[in-house]
Amino acid sequence: MLERCLGVRRVRQIQRAVRHSTVTFLCLFLTVVVLRGTIGAGKFGTPEQDFNEIRGHLYSRGRRVEPHRVLEEAQPDSESDQSNNYATFDISKILVDEEPEEKPDPNKPYSLGPKISDWDERRAEWLKNNPDFPNFIRPNKPRVLLVTGSSPKPCENPVGDHYLLKSIKNKIDYCRLHGIEVFYNMALLDAEMAGFWAKLPLIRKLLLSHPEIEFLWWMDSDAMFTDMAFEVPWERYKDHNFVMHGWNEMVYDEKNWIGLNTGSFLLRNCQWSLDLLDAWAPMGPKGKIRDEAGKILTRELKGRPVFEADDQSAMVYLLMKGRSTWGDKVYLENAYYLHGYWGILVDRYEEMIENYHPGLGDHRWPLVTHFVGCKPCGKFGDYPVERCLRQMDRAYNFGDNQILQIYGFTHKSLASRRVKRVRNETSNPLEVKDELGLLHPAFKAVKLLQAVDIIIRET
Repeated sequence: MLERCLGVRRVRQIQRAVRHSTVTFLCLFLTVVVLRGTIGAGKFGTPEQDFNEIRGHLYSRGRRVEPHRVLEEAQPDSESDQSNNYATFDISKILVDEEPEEKPDPNKPYSLGPKISDWDERRAEWLKNNPDFPNFIRPNKPRVLLVTGSSPKPCENPVGDHYLLKSIKNKIDYCRLHGIEVFYNMALLDAEMAGFWAKLPLIRKLLLSHPEIEFLWWMDSDAMFTDMAFEVPWERYKDHNFVMHGWNEMVYDEKNWIGLNTGSFLLRNCQWSLDLLDAWAPMGPKGKIRDEAGKILTRELKGRPVFEADDQSAMVYLLMKGRSTWGDKVYLENAYYLHGYWGILVDRYEEMIENYHPGLGDHRWPLVTHFVGCKPCGKFGDYPVERCLRQMDRAYNFGDNQILQIYGFTHKSLASRRVKRVRNETSNPLEVKDELGLLHPAFKAVKLLQAVDIIIRET
């Protein structure tokens, strides 16, 4: 009937248009379904929400931005944002000891550990049975372990941990060049020996656990190496077991409490050293014992202020009272700066650079600069904070320059963190002269030399 009214041709055109419309509608429907799965339905899944989201999606494609739903998920609200902020997080929430501290028995005499009286024999037997771990890695070059550390908790000020990082980086650099092993401690092994005295239980444990170590080198965390080229004259100490920076006359004659310094010292692994630690430790337990011992030290030692017993004063007292027992094996070194007081050194660095060179170790170019009294990890020090931190930066850069120069760089100044190039790049890097002799130093311990020493010893 439609064909009579409209004609055959007209009807076929209408049918073709209907079919096309059906296909178009079907494609539109499928497009909506796909977009809903890609960018999500509206808040309630209504057609209006779908339309708005589809329009936003299509509009944003030309601007290359993320879908709205993804952006909403990536931007937390204010409450969750605070939980992601390290600056506002209360660190005390995780710095909680799981168990209460055990209180020692006040009636029990303090001891670092079981009494050992035959360590030399035991150690000699161990070394004989373990030739792969010789205590001397070549003639006159003992195996040395440098020991340092810090509190198991973060520093009490915002920048202290940064300066501890600089300090350990400095020590690692020196030890890497001189074939010295490093042990960094963050555990308080004996709660009674906190503070000044925490090093003693650690030192004893390391001596007994590492019989292959000939010398243990203790170094405070606030001390830095400032002469990377200086090699300790080990041959000088072949008849001594304990090496500290100090002066015989100040200790034995004047009885001065600063006649030596225990912030950096060398201790041989032997029975004598274990006996010394046993004699040194009794003044250390915190509380009444340490307070009473402090009074004795203040009374007996010249110039000592009134405060609890410290390890340095106790050592002066021990040597002063027992020179015949200990003195022959103690070497008080002052020919070079095993400990160098920062207050008389740091301001002279530029003068040293102009007139001298690394490798001297003494007042001309100090081996160690020790920031006594600055206490960079504590809340309060004995000197202005700004002065301490600036001078510590200068000392670090002074030592670090000797490392950077190996690779053709140096700090722009001793006060600057930035570096500058001091040597042009070359296509023949192996021909570059190592002016300080630090890249491949003759005194560095290498496995090849160890192997040679073992072969010689066995033959």
